[in-house]
Amino acid sequence: MENQRLILFAALMFVVFLLWQNWLEFQALKHPPPAPPVATMSAGTATATGAAASAVVPGQDVPTVAPAAGTIPSPQALGGGQRVRVTTDLFEAEIDTVGGDLRRVGLRTYPDSIQRPDQPFQLLKDSGADLFIAQSGLVALNNGPAPTHYATFVPEQTEYRLADGQDTLEVRLNWADPSGVKVIKTYTFRRGSFLVELNQRVENGGSSDWQGGQYRQFQRVPPKVTSSFFGSGVITYTGAVISTPEQRYEKISFDDIAKQELNQPVKDGWVAMIQHYFLGAWVPNPGEAEDFYTKAVGNNRYLVGMRGAVQTVPAGATGDFHTRLYVGPKLPDVLEKVAPNLQLTVDYGVLTIIAEPLFWLLKAIHAIVGNWGWAIIFLTILIKLAFYKLSETSYRSMANMRRLAPELARLKELYGDDKQKMNEAMMGLYKKEKVNPLGGCLPILVQIPVFIALYWVLVESVQLRQAPFMLWIHDMAIPDPYYVLPLIMGVTMFVQQKLSPAPPDPVQAKVMMALPIVFTFMFLWFPAGLVLYWVVNNILSIAQQWVITKRVESGADAAALKAKAGSGAGFGEQAKKLLTNWAKKVLPEPKNPGKRKK
Repeated sequence: MENQRLILFAALMFVVFLLWQNWLEFQALKHPPPAPPVATMSAGTATATGAAASAVVPGQDVPTVAPAAGTIPSPQALGGGQRVRVTTDLFEAEIDTVGGDLRRVGLRTYPDSIQRPDQPFQLLKDSGADLFIAQSGLVALNNGPAPTHYATFVPEQTEYRLADGQDTLEVRLNWADPSGVKVIKTYTFRRGSFLVELNQRVENGGSSDWQGGQYRQFQRVPPKVTSSFFGSGVITYTGAVISTPEQRYEKISFDDIAKQELNQPVKDGWVAMIQHYFLGAWVPNPGEAEDFYTKAVGNNRYLVGMRGAVQTVPAGATGDFHTRLYVGPKLPDVLEKVAPNLQLTVDYGVLTIIAEPLFWLLKAIHAIVGNWGWAIIFLTILIKLAFYKLSETSYRSMANMRRLAPELARLKELYGDDKQKMNEAMMGLYKKEKVNPLGGCLPILVQIPVFIALYWVLVESVQLRQAPFMLWIHDMAIPDPYYVLPLIMGVTMFVQQKLSPAPPDPVQAKVMMALPIVFTFMFLWFPAGLVLYWVVNNILSIAQQWVITKRVESGADAAALKAKAGSGAGFGEQAKKLLTNWAKKVLPEPKNPGKRKK
């Protein structure tokens, strides 16, 4: 009974865990924090026609550099310049001449969907409800000349394409001020890399020193939920993340940004905006001093970025402001080479220490079998083998409890509501039969963290996105289109219950019977890769539990027969009965038992 309660508790806790994770993210997406209203512009201020709904007051989303920063002379709406199109082996990108911002990035090796394999997934975009762009600029001291992300650049070309045999592609945009200060903004794309290099070169042709600093930021609108609670499967974190030497990985939600702005000096680190499977991250040069900041700028837009220290460019000299921008998938092996701790954006939660080895093993198996579905199956088998002895202890305890179920039911009828005598009789029975009712507790508790860690590995791994398995499963990251796997999972859970001892408490029995239905309903919308793991795990558990249960029951029957033989009481009759039953099963019956052959 205690074993059954523990199983019930563990199952319910896992259900609560899944529901809680989805509910938190669902609420955060469904009810985004209210952003501060856009500041009112003074009379006579010009705005772009038709862009009032998306306009942001210039200066409000431009960071300052100490001791004083320049101001932007006139407001402009987001997006109004010429587009520079860039095509590489990995990107289809667009850079706007207003600010030289990276406005659109499509990932060519990650299709938007299986139905549209030629359409790249749009990670960065400057329109729609899920706006997400990368901005950068320079801010000068004492209102000096500098191009912020509102300045207009002049491109050297409007179309760039990485040619066959070409490994590097440079995109240049120019800005000039009447004072003689010029800025060349250069994006460098490299073949086979999601890492983009950005250099802002100041050519000071003026008569005095130029002083200023660079800033880099992401501007994003929180995604909206258009489906039901479980309609899109599991929901993962979308929002800002920063990394510092003091705290390797810190989430800053849109709600946190709206409540309190961040302004933190940092040396070595990075800022990012992450979502399921993908991210954008600004990574400064190692050793550079930066100020990390967040800000809510109105129209439901939020910023996370960094501003660098002030540099001086003497008259007649040049100065470079260099940084790196990662725009792409969450690939741990790639991210850890870009910057320390950037691989933590593949967010396995508090069980990262367990999840990372599991992912390494899953990837190693995939390198051999070449199919992520089979890799999940073999990983499940290996995990089951690793916990075989612990599971054996648990299932043996269940089998013993099942063997004692009739006697426990008799004791309950005998003592009725006298719980004290009932417990004393139960403990005496356990002692006599040498059964530990808590024998299966520890094995189950030890395995729960591993199961949860593997859950997050399967949810967070971009490698499973659009990865086919077999037959009708063409994408391991989306729900089974025909719900076959969830239904099989529900059946296997029901079979497992039949192999386990029934709880004496009727209420517990009803709850246990409802669990397969609850889990089946939940898993209808879970990724197929995750459901596949549960199906394989359940099948292996059924096989192991059935074998152990038969062994325990056979051992108990043999022990009872041996005990009778040792006492000498009734052994001849018992042996005669066994032989008679054996003869009936093995020897054929005569066709006409009532007649004798003459």
